Amino acid sequence: MALTLPPRVTERAFERLAEIEAAPKALRVAVEGGGCSGFQYEITLDEPGADDLVLEGLGQKVVVDSVSLPFLENATIDFSDELIGARFTVENPNASSSCGCGISFSM
Repeated sequence: MALTLPPRVTERAFERLAEIEAAPKALRVAVEGGGCSGFQYEITLDEPGADDLVLEGLGQKVVVDSVSLPFLENATIDFSDELIGARFTVENPNASSSCGCGISFSM
């Protein structure tokens, strides 16, 4: 039986959450059906739920619900600040393809 690895959150993502003073809310990373490739990431500030996986760093929290967790196995949650804009990103090794928008993917 293979070991399931939870998503990893970069220090840069935790630093950005601290900058925007997200606490006591958490960054919620969820996977929903839809988007141009079949699935899409939903990234919001939300209250942690009872069945959430909570990842903590620098006094900040990132949460993933139990339904989204298998889709985010071994993924990396990061923060990107580029010319096209600043945003939280997900690098997902489970995605077989993704859309140019960076939000939609397929498995």
